[in-house]
Amino acid sequence: MGICRVDIHIPAGGETFETAIRIVKAADPIDYVVLQPEQKDRSLIQVIMRDGPVQSLLDNLQSLLEDRSGWRVTVADLDLTLPSLPEPKDEKKAASSQHTREELYVQISSDAKLSWDYVIMVALSTIVAAIGLVSDGVAAVIGAMVIAPLLGPIMGLAMGAALGETALIRRGLIAFNVGIAVAIGLSLLLAFVMPPDFESRELMSRAEVRLDGLALAMAAGSAAALSVTRGTASALVGVMVAAALLPPAAAVGLFAGYGQGTLALRAALLLSLNVAALLLSALIVFRLRKIHPRTWIEQKHAARAVWINAGLSALFLLVCGALILLLDLGQAVDLGN
Repeated sequence: MGICRVDIHIPAGGETFETAIRIVKAADPIDYVVLQPEQKDRSLIQVIMRDGPVQSLLDNLQSLLEDRSGWRVTVADLDLTLPSLPEPKDEKKAASSQHTREELYVQISSDAKLSWDYVIMVALSTIVAAIGLVSDGVAAVIGAMVIAPLLGPIMGLAMGAALGETALIRRGLIAFNVGIAVAIGLSLLLAFVMPPDFESRELMSRAEVRLDGLALAMAAGSAAALSVTRGTASALVGVMVAAALLPPAAAVGLFAGYGQGTLALRAALLLSLNVAALLLSALIVFRLRKIHPRTWIEQKHAARAVWINAGLSALFLLVCGALILLLDLGQAVDLGN
């Protein structure tokens, strides 16, 4: 479980200062100290505490200070404190370590931003993926998923829905749409310079829409959201998300460029199904991890946004599932004839 230091810069003395001290004590800190900076009208409260209760401390401090001026709260992770601290006896507290809502927002908002680096990385990963799909090169497809930066926009969409933050939803949606458009458009152009190989298992598997693909996307979205909230997001999680998005997107463009409309539609259906599954599973994890706005009014609006997004994602999954069953039934009929 992580340890952090919370620095509370606050006007010295008065009822506000005393209330802030009571809030700090109620947060069950490991230690705290009040310092006097150079400014005589200011005080600095330094608090050492475990990660778990930090969110509650920040919420209470913001409720106290939001209508006042001259204050600032900063949070920093600590790698070491001596003497070493024993693990908490309460297993629930020991397992509750996760980044605060504010830290998550800053991190995810930054990762979901549209930039030239993002577009270039998507373009490069699409080129590698397209080559791997056509040449049936598993290593190339995996390499493309490693460099594809599609985790950020997906998490931005889910986090924005969880918090009811339209700005974050818009940022994630723009970056995601641009990334998918670049992948499909570039792979469409590559289809004119790379001869098709419909014997390629890597390519043709992206036109197979099956329910096990839904399980993969749900697992990827859940793992991504869980790792982000715990501050342990890794390249492996990004690969899981990219596995559900980049190869199907590249396959859509390739099939369209080869004039295979039916296969392109199947790949597009797989891509759409994976997007809905990723968002739905990430929303569920954020909800279970209690990622929500601070105030009651904001929570009410965010809860509405979560349920709307979850409902639309679930409906979309049901429609896609029905289409999968119809496609499988059609294939069975064709084989029988």
